[in-house]
Amino acid sequence: MGQDLLDSRGGQLLVAVAAGLAGLAGSYAVTGYTPAFLASPVERTLARQMPGVVVSFAITTLGSVGQQLNLLTAVAIVGLFIALAARAAILVGQEANNRLLPGVGTAVLTWVVGVALTGELVLAAGAALPAAAVVVLAQGLDALGKTTPPLSSKRRRALSTIGVALGATALGYSVGTRRTPTATARDAPRLTAPGADREDIEAKLDVAAERSLDLDGLDPLVSERFFEVDINSIDPEVDADSWTLSVTGAVERELTLDYDELREMPAENQFSTLRCVGEKLNGKKMDTALWTGVPVDQLLDEAGIQSGCECVMLRAADGYFEEFPIDALRDGMLVYGMNGTVLPRGHGYPVRALVPGHWGEVNVKWLTEIEILDREAEGYWEKRGWQGTGPVNPVAKLHYREDTDDGRRRLGGHAYGGLDGVSSVEVSTDGGVTWTEASLSEPLPSVDGEGVAADAWRQWEYAYAAPSGGHTVVVRMVDDEGRVQPETESKAYPSGPSGWVRQEFA
Repeated sequence: MGQDLLDSRGGQLLVAVAAGLAGLAGSYAVTGYTPAFLASPVERTLARQMPGVVVSFAITTLGSVGQQLNLLTAVAIVGLFIALAARAAILVGQEANNRLLPGVGTAVLTWVVGVALTGELVLAAGAALPAAAVVVLAQGLDALGKTTPPLSSKRRRALSTIGVALGATALGYSVGTRRTPTATARDAPRLTAPGADREDIEAKLDVAAERSLDLDGLDPLVSERFFEVDINSIDPEVDADSWTLSVTGAVERELTLDYDELREMPAENQFSTLRCVGEKLNGKKMDTALWTGVPVDQLLDEAGIQSGCECVMLRAADGYFEEFPIDALRDGMLVYGMNGTVLPRGHGYPVRALVPGHWGEVNVKWLTEIEILDREAEGYWEKRGWQGTGPVNPVAKLHYREDTDDGRRRLGGHAYGGLDGVSSVEVSTDGGVTWTEASLSEPLPSVDGEGVAADAWRQWEYAYAAPSGGHTVVVRMVDDEGRVQPETESKAYPSGPSGWVRQEFA
């Protein structure tokens, strides 16, 4: 008769690993992709403690894969914690010659790990119970193997244990994914804030649809899928009922308002484009939405600014913080709506900042505090070597190509110049020797609907007779002051990508 599974060192390690998998699956099944998931606190700690050089490499080289690797590392660490708890419980139970201790001990130790990581007394049981169940299962198989010859094989009992753990992992993932809160704008509920003008929202969205160019596959003027970038792999869950925003620091009087108070204030609907400072030159982390919110200037005036450096620090519920000039914030908004819906969780629900003309990193999500500073300070990314808090770099991007039946080639994309606007886009099909002006979409309307949106992209398109040989296409934009987008190409780090977009065609 084979040796009992839990009597061998290898068997104990296998059961401990299986308990770790089951514990992670149980936690995810109960919490979904939320901060209460056991791996979330570890992931947040890793993201905030990594050296700047590591963070910069992850952003510029790995992109979103870097965040996923960070989360996987956190998952592995937590799984190891649970496995160690199960292993310790097994050894203590054997030492005491008590068959109850391994299961009970695994449950208790895993529950302690869960509470220590998340602070959730009840939700920690989501990991503790499945982890303990795996250890109890292994004990049961050992006991059954002593009386039933077909189950006497240690290998068979090991495979049974790990099979159940893998099944539990798959089930936990399936249940947890369904439990994960909605993070996309597409599924967010309709915006019905007292201070918002619903008719104006609908009218502006209709105008944007009408003015979008007919280029199949190219994002319209209001993006269908808006990029999401922040310091979290798992976004925070902020309760609007308990949310407050404070204006603190160098002010005559500090202010605090809640979600209902903010939404009852007169609101504006503003088209604005955001661009990620860490994207590639011709990347796709640049999008436009119709944002609904309250101009922040009225809160600053009510608080009475007394700043010695004319600078401000925005702070968020996830621990993120960013510093920049007060003058930039005065043109900004406290946003609670996006494209006619409640601001989605992934974009900063319940409230985020919108700072026109600046890199996306300044537009702090899950905003909780506006601190007026007496002296300059470094924000989250500045502490890591980035300098992306200034005005966004202008760019014309090339994201569309269609070869027509008559031998012509149709190109298209978006152009964005921040607060300097876009007056034209120029295209060269000979590597930058000669230039021809492309066709532009009509500009999006301003807040009052009478003028042009001050901080929104435009689409462009250009058709030409495609030559038989290879050639280089170059695109650049010209702003409202007649300034041509700088030619020199630079990478994202440390001040954002810039340069003319070039593409080789065969």
